[in-house]
Amino acid sequence: MPTAIITGITGQDGSYLAELLLAKGYTVHGLIRRASTFHTERIEHLYQDPHDPLARIVLHYGDLSDSSQLTNLFYEVRPDEVYHLGAQSHVRVSFDMPDYTGDITGLGAVRLLEAIRKSGVGCRIYQASSSEMYGDAPAPQNEQSRFQPRSPYAAAKLYAYWMVRNYREGYGLFACNGIMFNHESPRRGETFVTRKITRAVSAILAGRQKTLFLGNLEARRDWGFAPEYVEGMWLMLQQEAPCDLVFGTGETHSVREFVEEAFGYVNLDWREYVAEDPRYLRPTEVPLLLADPSEAKRRLGWEPGITFRDLVRIMMDADLEAAGLPAPGEGKRCLTDGRLAWLRKP
Repeated sequence: MPTAIITGITGQDGSYLAELLLAKGYTVHGLIRRASTFHTERIEHLYQDPHDPLARIVLHYGDLSDSSQLTNLFYEVRPDEVYHLGAQSHVRVSFDMPDYTGDITGLGAVRLLEAIRKSGVGCRIYQASSSEMYGDAPAPQNEQSRFQPRSPYAAAKLYAYWMVRNYREGYGLFACNGIMFNHESPRRGETFVTRKITRAVSAILAGRQKTLFLGNLEARRDWGFAPEYVEGMWLMLQQEAPCDLVFGTGETHSVREFVEEAFGYVNLDWREYVAEDPRYLRPTEVPLLLADPSEAKRRLGWEPGITFRDLVRIMMDADLEAAGLPAPGEGKRCLTDGRLAWLRKP
């Protein structure tokens, strides 16, 4: 039975990845931060009593700022695979907290790599890189495109990216960078623009909100469905040799288009409810991100199936139901792909 460690297991990607690995027979160890309140909502349906000798998901308190604790974790668990998803991952927040972002998002990856090297476990590691590293590089962006980070978050991710490559080449670690373009789901954090939109539409329809304030409506992103992307993470660590790959849909849509799709799904005119607020603008904006995922398809056979329109409807159905409103259900009908049979709920 293979064993994996997931940092950031309580996040969107971590929760979906935990589901996938459990469905494949793994024992999953997750790293979570100690807090006075629980932040495990996304994995509550996976919880198993730690007193159960057959439990296959185990949570450990820890922090990416604590290198000694990370090293001890590797000595204790001795995993076959590590998926490093933990980070300060909000781009706009990184401008307000650049030092913290650099410490956790950048140096956190180095602490993890050092823990693997020092413990001598010999496991494989996946590093969650980001399309934000490309900044305003010409689109479409692939493995050969130049990096031009335009935020503290992107710069920290780029530092982690190069350290993964250095540890791979210098110490022989099986270390991979998955350069993921934007991927969303009903489990996306509520401050990220896509989820902020779908929650607001539901709240407006329920009469609990009047206005949705957003930043740059013209920013264009390559948006996919998160459960499909965690499959790509797993596939990378099943290959004979480590590599770095780009994952995306090959399509780009603006924030305005996302707004139009979400409001249109419930027959509301978005122009009556949306206002722009400068506080949500970034000091340095990234106008366009568009993936060229052809190498991931060639090497892994990975190809997304959920379209942009499907994605918006999946998220809208979930947030309408959470608001106690009837959902059209068109998003649910999109989730019939046999590849996602492991998905326990949207």
